[in-house]
Amino acid sequence: MDMLPPDLISAEYFYRYTLYLLSGLFLLFSFAVIYVRITPYDELTLIREGHTAAALSLGGAMVGFALTLASSAIYHSSLVGFWGWAVAAMMVQLIGYLAMSRIIPNLKDHLEANNSAVGGLMGAVALSIGILNAACLS
Repeated sequence: MDMLPPDLISAEYFYRYTLYLLSGLFLLFSFAVIYVRITPYDELTLIREGHTAAALSLGGAMVGFALTLASSAIYHSSLVGFWGWAVAAMMVQLIGYLAMSRIIPNLKDHLEANNSAVGGLMGAVALSIGILNAACLS
């Protein structure tokens, strides 16, 4: 314990860590719930049935959003700032999905047909949006 800086062993540090971690998990879960509700297909059922395309699409969106949460936690010392930027990033991710659903005709049909190319593209776009979101927070 002598080698750790005093702030790393304080109760305040552990409290803040726990607060940010639980907030981040709650926000990530909330994002996933909202995301699967705005899409016209049931990602979880498709994933349970083995549809790689749905897993790539949802997975990319979640990782993209998680990157923004991580960046927000690193660069914002207030929990209010963390939450504020997380909500803004959530809206950007959802707008990204809505834009892609307009760009790719019959997106629902492609994902339900397990078109991995479309699922991969959706995941990559969501991940790219998340990376840009995270970078803009730094």
